[in-house]
Amino acid sequence: MNKFIGFKMVQAEEMTVEERKIYFPNIKPATEEKDGYKVVYPDGYESWSPKSVFEKAYMQVGQNNTITQENVDMFIASVQDFKLGEKTTTVMVTLVNGFVIVESSSCVDPANFNQEIGKDICMEKVKDKIWGLLGFLLQTAVSGIK
Repeated sequence: MNKFIGFKMVQAEEMTVEERKIYFPNIKPATEEKDGYKVVYPDGYESWSPKSVFEKAYMQVGQNNTITQENVDMFIASVQDFKLGEKTTTVMVTLVNGFVIVESSSCVDPANFNQEIGKDICMEKVKDKIWGLLGFLLQTAVSGIK
């Protein structure tokens, strides 16, 4: 069987187990998880998804289909910074999905080297890349792939 990836935008709201039993009485969750989300697809189809499954697949965006600073910041899982040689700072950022971004910053004179300033410069570059990546993801969710 072939594998596929997909991007779509849905509307959703958190739903307790009690609300799910009222709104979706015929759904019997495959997990022990009680709370989840009511999900409304672009064609109007409604379903329920366990909280952990939904939150692994979807990220809330800002009003009017925008990426927010919060989206960018929450996508960063870890940051490691290193000094290379006498005047270069390198930053390795791992995103929540496991993707890694590496950036570097150097000064001209080793006497001016400051690793924290270098790290700040690198993090600006990394966050710019994340904005672009999340913008691509959002555009694909809005417009599809064909």
